[in-house]
Amino acid sequence: MTQHAPPTEPQLSGVRNFRDVGGLPTVDGRRVRPGVLFRSGHLAHATAEDAAFLAGLGLHTVFDFRNAADLRLEGPDVELPGVRNVNLPLSDPADGAEFWKMVRDGDIDQLRALLSEGRAANRMITSYRSIISGRTAEHSRVLHALADASVPALMHCAAGKDRAGLSIAVTLLAVGVERDAIEADYLESNAKHRRYKVRRSATSGDAYSPEVMELIGPLFDARADYLRAAFETIEQTWGGTERYFEEGLRFGAADRERLRERLLD
Repeated sequence: MTQHAPPTEPQLSGVRNFRDVGGLPTVDGRRVRPGVLFRSGHLAHATAEDAAFLAGLGLHTVFDFRNAADLRLEGPDVELPGVRNVNLPLSDPADGAEFWKMVRDGDIDQLRALLSEGRAANRMITSYRSIISGRTAEHSRVLHALADASVPALMHCAAGKDRAGLSIAVTLLAVGVERDAIEADYLESNAKHRRYKVRRSATSGDAYSPEVMELIGPLFDARADYLRAAFETIEQTWGGTERYFEEGLRFGAADRERLRERLLD
């Protein structure tokens, strides 16, 4: 499979992990239309130049999947003229503000107890499964909005890899994008210039030690195992994607066809 990338990608200085998902191939030979679906990290720190670029995309809607704790930490998105901002909180990938406070402030012994021996990765897998099984109403709302002409659209959370990554994956699955292409796009969040900037407020000398970074690394990685766990949850819970969309998301075949017309060449 050859993945088609957009011809240019802006380097935004205050927004991490921005990209157009246009060009991704579907199983029936079509492609996602460039300029209709974008993803990124939060827009709270967008510079004036970043905001001008984003405003020039002709966005109809920005879907912000952050929760109240995220908003307190980073702040609200910059306002883009004429763009509707929909705040639709999804489960935090690591179960809330207290957990993230420990990640930022905890000492090495606390982090070992919390994250060692595969606990960090397992926490992420559990969260991905939970978002798929427990956030069907939110994903349904997003898909119906897109099918009803809320495009071009930008989806983001804090880092743009987990909550936004899953919402993008569900959207791409709905229009028949190849699984390998969905996974490849998801894994692009690991590129150095895309990654969320880890902030540790601990003052000890080992605040950013190699062991600390290894312990917290799984929380900030995009891993194929995480996304595959989400897809497995669809299979295990609904028996396949058709029933997932029909019964789980109340997004039927006619809805999916309308979405395909919105998003595909």
